[in-house]
Amino acid sequence: MTTTFPDISISTDRLVLRALEDADAPALAEMMNDELVGAWTAVPQPYTEEAALHWITSYAPAERTSGRGLDLAVTEFLTQRLVGVVQLAHTDWRVRSTELSYIVAPWARGEGYASEAALATAQWLFADQKFERIELRTAADNTASQQVAQKIGCISEGVLRNACIARTRTEDGGWTDLRTDYIVWSLLPEDLDGVADQMADAGYSAFADWS
Repeated sequence: MTTTFPDISISTDRLVLRALEDADAPALAEMMNDELVGAWTAVPQPYTEEAALHWITSYAPAERTSGRGLDLAVTEFLTQRLVGVVQLAHTDWRVRSTELSYIVAPWARGEGYASEAALATAQWLFADQKFERIELRTAADNTASQQVAQKIGCISEGVLRNACIARTRTEDGGWTDLRTDYIVWSLLPEDLDGVADQMADAGYSAFADWS
């Protein structure tokens, strides 16, 4: 039984999802230093290029080869500019289930990139990897992330109370932790029925190709 993800490239009309590369480090560090990324993720702040290179050269390869998950850079097809990152984690190969998350650079928000990348990843997981379940967890106050989950057909399964740590800026420019709830979403293969057409009607592609 397969227990690791392949070294994959996934393409849509506008995006290419591929393995992170050393050249991505400056743009990755810039993206991870964004205020909203700092608020909704656990990445260290400030986030250095050295940390980005460690992610690219050590953490991401180890996640894939260990079978725990997969980290993909999301880039614009035309410009090759780094749009964001899609991550798979906590993968259960017996159940064929994994947890999906996404981060989008501030300059690229509002274009539907997160939904397009997440849906392309889901299509690949279900069609090529024969997965049966994708799980997403969104902080209760992170409405943008919840909208992505809804757009790609996820079903809300409930709330994990006090299970999430968010952060907010302090007056001295530092960060303080705030405890909040997680909303748990799931996506099954049958949940994708009609989603691609709805996204196409909204003005951006949902068809994915992989190699």
